[in-house]
Amino acid sequence: MVTSHSEVSDSKVDLSPLRNFRFDLPAGLVVFLVALPLCLGVALASGAPLLSGLIAGVVGGLVIPLVSRSPLSVCGPAAGLAAIVLAGIQQMGSFEAFAAVVVVAGVLQLVLGLSRAGGIVSFMPSSVIKGMLAAIGLLLILKQLPYALGLPGGKLDFSPGALAGIHPGALALGVVSLAVLILWEQFKPKRLAVVPSALLAVVVATLLNEVLRAVAPSLALGTGYLVTLPVDGAASLVEQLRSPDWRVLGQSGAWVLAVTVGVVASLETLLSLDAVDRMDPYHRRTPLNRELVAQGLGNALSGLLGGLPVTSVIVRSSANVNAGGRTRLATMVHGALLLGAVLLAGDLLRRIPLASLAAILLVTGYKLAKPALFRAMYSLGWNQFVPFVVTIGAILVTDLLKGIVVGLGVALAFILRNHLRAPYTLRHEGDRFVISLKGEVYFFNKASLLQALERLPEGSVVVVDGSAADFIDHDIIEALGSFGHAAPQRNIRLEMRDIGRTPAMVA
Repeated sequence: MVTSHSEVSDSKVDLSPLRNFRFDLPAGLVVFLVALPLCLGVALASGAPLLSGLIAGVVGGLVIPLVSRSPLSVCGPAAGLAAIVLAGIQQMGSFEAFAAVVVVAGVLQLVLGLSRAGGIVSFMPSSVIKGMLAAIGLLLILKQLPYALGLPGGKLDFSPGALAGIHPGALALGVVSLAVLILWEQFKPKRLAVVPSALLAVVVATLLNEVLRAVAPSLALGTGYLVTLPVDGAASLVEQLRSPDWRVLGQSGAWVLAVTVGVVASLETLLSLDAVDRMDPYHRRTPLNRELVAQGLGNALSGLLGGLPVTSVIVRSSANVNAGGRTRLATMVHGALLLGAVLLAGDLLRRIPLASLAAILLVTGYKLAKPALFRAMYSLGWNQFVPFVVTIGAILVTDLLKGIVVGLGVALAFILRNHLRAPYTLRHEGDRFVISLKGEVYFFNKASLLQALERLPEGSVVVVDGSAADFIDHDIIEALGSFGHAAPQRNIRLEMRDIGRTPAMVA
């Protein structure tokens, strides 16, 4: 459910968890339905036991919110870490050894939070963050489209015979789910406004598939097209828990890997939080240092229980926002349902069509990468549009972290180019030339400033005015002083205003 503008603008809205249970409960249900297959999918992509993904999801939903103060962020195993986890397990030799690395990475995050390192995300350009969100939206669409079409193995195939592999039942349920998602938001009755469209779509698709089992078995979806759970009951859960192998910490490579996991997980969390806070209709801001502490505790516990690394994840957080979640209670509802699903409701969950869950994520992906966003970024000019597009392309070609690094590099290149432009004006007033410095004048502006001075005719009177400058680098002051010493040889008289004094200028 999407919060109305009237509610958002009302400054008297009580945002305490207990007062918003009617919003957070259905939102938590939606996030749970989205998170369940993602937890399993990330574990599968990481080469880890499937249960490790569920453990990370439960820890992210039940433990981290107790410490975190993020109202809308949902934590769990992140697809962006899958490649690192896969390589890390192979490097360490076993998942148990990697679990010990996860514990150390969590301790590192705890230290980063206590040392107040969370502010690093403030240096991230908005064009890169928006590019990250759009890229995740496009990745969601690309990765979920095969499930919505019922393609074997959930793989998108562009070969000529690919259409023959489409499961008509999955396609039908996917289309029905999309229709429910779109139409419910447009025409839902006011009395049922609290029911999120995503939850309704899952219920409708599941019931339709049960009907197909009875009347048209050839169209009904079988096991390969439904949610899969690796455990069934508490006894099965306890049997599959993995304990960390602490012996691996005697290897230097384990510590290097722990630093890598800790730093990357922290960056992904901080970037995700910044993006989620931008989506918050109530404009709340998450205390980042406290969040790092919460993430550190969560990862340490996840590793101890044999779970994957945990981060704040944008997909589940976006689903939470779109479903109308308001407080941390929605995240905890999703965590409790994950735990309850593993212990109590395995048979029921195994009836949910993946095509219906894919439809939810397709809509979420569209909202993150809608055409209006591209038009808005283009209207802001090349300085914003190019880093935005490059970030998207780099993430699609590589992965989340590498793509962000590439996008950040391009954004910094534009920033540097803008700073290299002459931060001064030159005007001729009678018998004097006035150079007015403006904004921030750094050492890399020295060359263009000296070139302007060298082009002045002999016998000139030059006034360099720094009254409009916010900052003048010491290198600039030294260069002006050196020019002032050499100026009499060309019969040039140099005057300084609000520049400062250096030994070169005094001499």
